[in-house]
Amino acid sequence: MIKLFKVKEKQRELAENASNGVPIKKQSAGELRLHKDISELNLPKSCSITFPNGKDDLMNFEVSIRPDEGYYLGGTFLFSFTVSPIYPHEAPKVKCRTKVYHPNIDLEGNVCLNILREDWKPVLNINTVIYGLYHLFTEPNDEDPLNHDAAAVLRDNPKLFESNVRRAMAGGYVGPTFFPRSKGMP
Repeated sequence: MIKLFKVKEKQRELAENASNGVPIKKQSAGELRLHKDISELNLPKSCSITFPNGKDDLMNFEVSIRPDEGYYLGGTFLFSFTVSPIYPHEAPKVKCRTKVYHPNIDLEGNVCLNILREDWKPVLNINTVIYGLYHLFTEPNDEDPLNHDAAAVLRDNPKLFESNVRRAMAGGYVGPTFFPRSKGMP
């Protein structure tokens, strides 16, 4: 057992010497799993991922979704992800940074997606979450809403819902709420 510790210490010393004496930051289990998830991403063409703090901060990143069908066709929606060091035992925290008229996203950017709450399991991954978000734009759900007004309009008058989405994405008011123009809109 003692020899194992000496070997580990020697490896750490060699690594520090190779990095000019700068100690190597040990990655948490969550960082290791997230690194694996990101390296295995298989995103739809309409989704992209960026690291605003650089590749050294994998625990905070942004995902851009540009739906290629449905009510939200032509819009671009930005989501921020904050991943806990105990990931995958805790779901990532996801916020929509684009103000959007949507039954499953409130005006503060909170997202109602079952796999981010009660249905999260450690076998799920970032790819699954991104596909879930993408699915919210291709098939919004009026049965589990955060924006109850948008859900009621979707359920009771889909044509008016489509008109409201278009108005919001073009940069305009839906009721008393102003929505800035969505990137990607003509």
